[in-house]
Amino acid sequence: MDRKSDTPLPPYFNLDPQAAAGKLSDPVDTARFAKAAAFAGRGRDDLAKRGYAPDGRKKLRKFSTWEVCRYLIPVAPAHLRRVLNKNPDLPQGEGQGSAKWFSLEEILTLRDHFASEGVSTKEYRPYRPEGLPAKVVAVANFKGGVGKTSTAAHLAMSAALDGYKVLVVDLDSQGSMTSIMGGTVEDEWQTVFPLLARDYATQLQAENRVRAAAGDPEFPLDETLTEALEVSLRNVVQKTHWPNIDLIGAQLNLYWAEFQIPVWRMNLRNWQLWDALNNALEDGGALDEYDVILLDTPPALGYLTINALAAADIILVPLGASFLEFDSTGRFFDMLYSTFASIEDGENAARRRAGLPEMKFEWDVVRAIITRFDASQQTDLANVIQAYFGDMTNAYRQEYTSMVGQAGESVSGIYEADYRDFNRTTYVRGRETFDRTYAEFKEILLGSWWRDDQERKAAEQEVANG
Repeated sequence: MDRKSDTPLPPYFNLDPQAAAGKLSDPVDTARFAKAAAFAGRGRDDLAKRGYAPDGRKKLRKFSTWEVCRYLIPVAPAHLRRVLNKNPDLPQGEGQGSAKWFSLEEILTLRDHFASEGVSTKEYRPYRPEGLPAKVVAVANFKGGVGKTSTAAHLAMSAALDGYKVLVVDLDSQGSMTSIMGGTVEDEWQTVFPLLARDYATQLQAENRVRAAAGDPEFPLDETLTEALEVSLRNVVQKTHWPNIDLIGAQLNLYWAEFQIPVWRMNLRNWQLWDALNNALEDGGALDEYDVILLDTPPALGYLTINALAAADIILVPLGASFLEFDSTGRFFDMLYSTFASIEDGENAARRRAGLPEMKFEWDVVRAIITRFDASQQTDLANVIQAYFGDMTNAYRQEYTSMVGQAGESVSGIYEADYRDFNRTTYVRGRETFDRTYAEFKEILLGSWWRDDQERKAAEQEVANG
């Protein structure tokens, strides 16, 4: 005799097709996307303002004496107070007694004072060899959701708090980095698009001079290219609420660059499209004006990402400690090899025919960074990933904490969060997650700069020796 089981059936059994149809809306046409986008736009503005000041612009909070002395300037609180009392012309901060709060601008001024007047053995300013260009860092992986933007944003903020001057370039048309940095971008002419167009137009002009000398018809410059020739890097760089972080933002129309770049390349085969962004940074003076240039790439190996990787000195590849992300990242490295090896082969074949030296892509450092790490569940897999990627993997695994989640929900970085909103232990642990990532990144940065400096000195000595 069968007895009815008390165990309920799974929710996907005994569904009524007619009842299911009754829950459906009318078929969706293309106009419905516009309506959804409008709703999302209003919702996005509402959510963004939760992390914004009432005037609609982001403002960077002030930092307490405890934070200044623990994280920013290597001085004891008592010594800082003595220095401020002795030097009334220095920023005094807000508040009374030991409970003072300083803006980052004020902290940078205090850094300069201690660098000139303080103990020579302490690091009041971060290392940067004089006369060497900025280091360009691309954060890339063609898998979404691995923490590219979060990693790039927090590295930018870490470097800024450390005293470096930073330029952040958002190459993802979703514009998440632009939102984090409080940027406003009306159209593609406030993104990198006109800089790429300018590089092509400049090359087209050079080609036309050759064609004119040979009596051949010249290539026309359309309205877009003519306008792009009037745009410089400074036209698209905007200030942020961080005094030493500038931004080139992104918005949806930037995606059209992925369609336009190959059209330009087909029209002018000798245009080296992968160098367009690097040329814009170099010609615009960014390599001298900034210390670190961080490129946040879209989750695809398209033309914008190729430009970022070609311009980069350092490539950081975030991934989670899962099989799918490890597998996807392996395929990303495979595509990097095939893409850049193909460019090298094609260019060098032409260079050999012309009797020119061959070209070669080279990067100072490439590192995979394990993000959103849960030590209780992912240690074994992370160890396997580290074993296979070897020295191309960061030693530190970036843990996910509740503070990381809260910062993301408020369109802010951890360094923008007020520690008084958290338990002190929670704040210290959450901040340490990115502090340790930055420490390893800074070691890479300093090591590559030092190596460049030694090579420069050796070259100068060789010239001096005749």
